[in-house]
Amino acid sequence: MAHELRDIDFEKISRLIYEHSGINLQENKKELVKARLSKRLREGKFKSFSDYYRYVTTEKGINELVIMIDSISTNLTSFFRENSHFNKLYEIVPKMIKATCNERNIPKLRIWSAGCSTGEEPYSLAIAALEIFGKKNCDLRILGTDISTRTLKTAVAGVYPKEKTKNIPDSLLKKYFQIGQKNWSGYYRVKNELKDVITFRRFNLMEKPSFNNTFDIIFCRNVMIYFDKETQKSLVERFYDCLKKGGYFFAGHSESLTGLRHQFKYVEPSVYRK
Repeated sequence: MAHELRDIDFEKISRLIYEHSGINLQENKKELVKARLSKRLREGKFKSFSDYYRYVTTEKGINELVIMIDSISTNLTSFFRENSHFNKLYEIVPKMIKATCNERNIPKLRIWSAGCSTGEEPYSLAIAALEIFGKKNCDLRILGTDISTRTLKTAVAGVYPKEKTKNIPDSLLKKYFQIGQKNWSGYYRVKNELKDVITFRRFNLMEKPSFNNTFDIIFCRNVMIYFDKETQKSLVERFYDCLKKGGYFFAGHSESLTGLRHQFKYVEPSVYRK
């Protein structure tokens, strides 16, 4: 049975998603919401979208609320997406690590991949950083966060079909991935060398982070386009607070801080510095 999504139900669900995730769903997203949530209604045997809304707004429905936001959030990503940003790392990281050695005089680097989806971005960051460090000992930690528990499971597993790895040079693919055998033929698994430097956790970007002045670099790309201006402004302020002085913030190529009041120094399109 097909469920009808009335305008009033769409408005309520959109407002709830906005309040909990910052995702701003316009009227033209009504069919998307209907398509992605209809399966949840069928599986939960809900009679209508209004019944579903009532359930996810109760204490009993808190887990379903997380699943609802998972279902709505878009998770399009790839390895070394927007490759010019990774080329930029080869320019800025060597200069940064000279000033960020730890107490053992080992270069130290902290990176946050905010909105990391299924993990391709933080793994790409880890590869780039390790290649920059070369054979030198390094103190590298990368935090990958996303609001979607579903995509984070894929990120933690670190197993990807062959077509997902097409942007990775063959030399790096051999160095940092294991080729799947037998039942896993056609898949690649991230080696522990990368996994060991990354921590994945669920984090809602609408929450106030507890890690001020922690990161040298923050990537939050193709996430802010789903937020309204006020939410974008608040988010950019939080990122500024989370960066160390001299740290870099990378937005998506389709994103800009133009029109937002912020304290960042413009470096080049979609790249900013504290």
